[in-house]
Amino acid sequence: MPTSHDEPSSGSLDTEHTVTPMDSTAVVRAVVRDRVEVAVTGPDPGALRLGVLLPLSGALGLTGPSGLSAAALAATEVNAAGGVRGRRVELVLLDAGRAPHEVAADAAGVVGLVDAFVGFHTSDVHRALERSLNGRVPYVFTPPHEGGSRLPGVVLLGDSPARQLAPAVRRLVAGRGLRRWALVGSDYIWPRAVHRAVSAIVRDVGAEVVWERLVPFPSPGIDAERIVAALARARAQAVLVSLVGRDLARFNRVFAASALAQRVVRLSGALEENVLLAAGGDETGELYAAMRSFAGQGDDRRIALAERYRALFGGGAPVLDAYAEGCYDGVLLAAALAASGGLTASAARREAARLLATPSAWPAGTLGPPVPGGYLARADGLDLTVITRL
Repeated sequence: MPTSHDEPSSGSLDTEHTVTPMDSTAVVRAVVRDRVEVAVTGPDPGALRLGVLLPLSGALGLTGPSGLSAAALAATEVNAAGGVRGRRVELVLLDAGRAPHEVAADAAGVVGLVDAFVGFHTSDVHRALERSLNGRVPYVFTPPHEGGSRLPGVVLLGDSPARQLAPAVRRLVAGRGLRRWALVGSDYIWPRAVHRAVSAIVRDVGAEVVWERLVPFPSPGIDAERIVAALARARAQAVLVSLVGRDLARFNRVFAASALAQRVVRLSGALEENVLLAAGGDETGELYAAMRSFAGQGDDRRIALAERYRALFGGGAPVLDAYAEGCYDGVLLAAALAASGGLTASAARREAARLLATPSAWPAGTLGPPVPGGYLARADGLDLTVITRL
């Protein structure tokens, strides 16, 4: 796993609160409560309980362990500083990698037992959850999202397709002269929104979309060879890839072994370190990712977060990727909302906007709010090397 970019730096933030590395299972067990047990025992006024919705199975299942560790880190930090108004933070874990209606039903079943939900998962699950929760409890959705309106109580931490990808597309068109674009994605809400947004961006910079494909989702496995052959026939110069999880890993693995690998640029808004590892890395020099954070971005907050994560879980912990960092931030934001009295569906969105601009209002002993914006990175073997801030 990438580790070289996460070494301590003289410019890093203070990390004196960190503890001796211990078994990650023990750390998680210290803050995670079983959903069935919570349902049997009922509410606990001494605990701030957060339903944590993570993909522990399905296409994004390879990213779930990182998210759980990051959420446990956030809860551990808040509890070490005295909790939230004397209440300890507890996490109630739900697998968000299953069918949308199954996840929504499980979440609805713990409404009244948890104070808020936090998580990352595919946007079809997100929309099912939004309808099921129906503004009854705050819900912090942390990854890139499809844009559009939301019901009361939904707080978005990630970026819309245009905000996330427009700067990267414009930079690649201007710097590389890429005029013929193809779009390849999974057939659900977020990739469809990405395709609409990127099609408009490409036209706006004087380029064109010459081929587009949405792959059935979920699926037992994509026919990556057929897609690559179609891209060759279309004479694409660049491919915007909005596949996710294991499908993204398979596509990149097949593409890197093809004749297109050294001459066609790939750009993804879902590629992070876990998927790059699953693909076996990439040495082509033409695979790019636009995400909120990367292990090697080098700013003080990201370095400090990596140090805290490694101090608690050790060097063998799951890779701390952008999705995991978003989950860490989401748990902290929910704690800050509870501390400020804003942890209600009616006030959550407005209060979250204020808190994201007020570092002093975040829980003591934590890193404070995330920095807005993102980065463009290029795959370099098993690492994602940051090229520029977007």
